[in-house]
Amino acid sequence: MVVETCLEKEKKEGATVTEGPLKIRKVSVKDVQFGEVTEVRGETLFLNPDDIRRELLEDKHLLSVDVKIARPGESTRIIPVKDILAPAVKVDGPGCVFPGFIGNPARTIAGRGTTAFLEGVAVVTSGRLVNFQEGLIDMTGPGAEYSIFSRLVNVVLVLEPVEGLGKHEHERVVREAGVKAAAFIGKAAATAEYSEETVYANETIPEIHSKYPDLPKVVYVRQVLAQGLLHDNFLYGLNAREGAIPLYMQATELFDGAIVSGNCAAPCHKHTTYHHQKDPISEDLLAEHGKSLAFLGIIAQPVRTAFSEKERNSFQVLKIAKSLGADGAIIAEDGGGNPECDLMLTASILEQAGIKTVIVTDEYAGGDGASPGLADISPYADAVVTNGNGNERVVLPPMEKVIGHLETIEVITGGHSGSLLKDGSINMEIAGIMGSTNELGMENLSTRAI
Repeated sequence: MVVETCLEKEKKEGATVTEGPLKIRKVSVKDVQFGEVTEVRGETLFLNPDDIRRELLEDKHLLSVDVKIARPGESTRIIPVKDILAPAVKVDGPGCVFPGFIGNPARTIAGRGTTAFLEGVAVVTSGRLVNFQEGLIDMTGPGAEYSIFSRLVNVVLVLEPVEGLGKHEHERVVREAGVKAAAFIGKAAATAEYSEETVYANETIPEIHSKYPDLPKVVYVRQVLAQGLLHDNFLYGLNAREGAIPLYMQATELFDGAIVSGNCAAPCHKHTTYHHQKDPISEDLLAEHGKSLAFLGIIAQPVRTAFSEKERNSFQVLKIAKSLGADGAIIAEDGGGNPECDLMLTASILEQAGIKTVIVTDEYAGGDGASPGLADISPYADAVVTNGNGNERVVLPPMEKVIGHLETIEVITGGHSGSLLKDGSINMEIAGIMGSTNELGMENLSTRAI
């Protein structure tokens, strides 16, 4: 088994490679079916659900695992959705995908070697509600137009933990089950024929400055919620609030799953693990690297709650950005409301230090779009990309099939008491649709002035 092999390799040889490129291979999948063996044949992924259940039920905190398949165009609604992950495998090179959850994070630097993805497939975790900030995915109809996940074949894990778990332990159990399933299913990509391969060089900072002296040097500041209260993300398996100080990363580390979501922020703008693995801003900056700009890498900025922590982390971002020699910065928000203080503070500090800054966000501007869209503003934040209004309302028609617990719509963000109508349709804000206003731009919406 590939995951076992990568773990054995860590144990025998170590996994301390710090240099070298990352190759990303994409294995095209158009359909998913149940079968006797988990493998890719042609463009169909076959899954043995018993093997998946057996793998996940090793955690005795899980009572049951039901494996469902939801395909684009089907009359299917998935609710509540907790996290979404891209199935992947480390074919060669140091460590495993999702370091810290699989393998030894102390001996792994992600983003080297060869990683293969099952492209067109996602692993979706669902089940009994953990927190009100969970969302839905419609596979057809108007709701599907708001979410990229409606265009993927979703392997949905309906996870029911044992009774008596607190919310934090419940969240941990389903988070780790999702990671484990994405790695287990991703093994099918190891020997499958891939349709595309991209090589990322992982140049050092001195190499970048030497090779591209005349290009503007750009750093990408990526907020990572680290607030507690189920608003956390994990860096190499470590809860970001435990370190709570900015960390320099190369974009290839994200692609290997170095950040895993434990974040129950509003569904429209939460960064799922899938968003971390497929970060489009990183992909675009890498595509332009050496052409219109020189991409210096990522500063992962934990977002804490106290203003003193926000100040400390914002100035630490400035320190790293100046040390890297950045001329410009892009800051992508994670979540909404409280993180907008960090967003504006960091943008202001960078701008005043001479680093031109663009912020990427979304808005909560009221149902008519006429209210202030952000919880904080700054005159220095004068270059803004915004990805939609979470308060926009929509009526979603009933679906023939529901995976999960439909009644949670009256509790989750974007819904309310009375959202579930008698005919099974839903009246809600798009805040409850997974990724509808994603602040990395991995969606269909934007915002215009009225």
